[in-house]
Amino acid sequence: MYATQSATSEFRDAFRRQRLVLFALMLRNIRTRFFGHGLGYLVAIAWPLVHTLIIILLFVFNSRMAPVGESTLLFVATGAVPFQVQAYLSTFMMMSVLQSRPLFAFPEVKVMDSLISSILLEILSSCTVVLILLILGSAFGENLAPRDIEQAALAYAAAIILGVGIGFFNGTLALAMPMWALMYSLLRILLWFASGTVFLPDNLPEPYRTMQSYNPIAQSIEWMRYAYYDGVGAGFLDRAYVLEFGVGMIFVSLLIERMTRGHLLSLR
Repeated sequence: MYATQSATSEFRDAFRRQRLVLFALMLRNIRTRFFGHGLGYLVAIAWPLVHTLIIILLFVFNSRMAPVGESTLLFVATGAVPFQVQAYLSTFMMMSVLQSRPLFAFPEVKVMDSLISSILLEILSSCTVVLILLILGSAFGENLAPRDIEQAALAYAAAIILGVGIGFFNGTLALAMPMWALMYSLLRILLWFASGTVFLPDNLPEPYRTMQSYNPIAQSIEWMRYAYYDGVGAGFLDRAYVLEFGVGMIFVSLLIERMTRGHLLSLR
């Protein structure tokens, strides 16, 4: 009886310590993200909205029509939201690990704590961005509600899983090779234009269409558009591939991190 109570008490204390560590890391990320002030974190919310607005303006100024549907705003948003969810997760999970590296000298702070705190923070931020985007769309008379809300929610969740998987990999690799942070930031720009945010991968000629089918980011974007446009991506979309890729990246990255943990933290 006493042993059971003791074990329960130890578990409760460990959970409380873990919660405090995660909360402290989240607050640290908020304060250090922009301008060294907590209010600077508002930029993190405004940034993806600005990205989406810039693409919409480019479409308008170039007199380009959306490849599907009648709303340019809706077409761009259905590409930008899933891309930015995974891109911001995968980027800021990596940056959080690098910025928190001095804290790993404390026994209470682990690499996994930094990654998890960043995941929670980015998911909250992305949900806020989606909410603001829906409000803005309604204010300008745009109906941004999906025709299939279940598929839209699943596509959003799949983008989160994909971002977490790539983020785990980036965080582990960046510990061993800090230059990867810059390399991935440049790669992310290329992926923005090459993953179907402003075009339909299903409309590409062969062999480019087949090549895009192996791009999990393009698949996640097409999944979101499928929830809005009837028939879009019917012959292209592979939902299982997005989930398998994301979960596979999480598993492989956790395995690598566990096997090389001591070595990675000893690198300077």
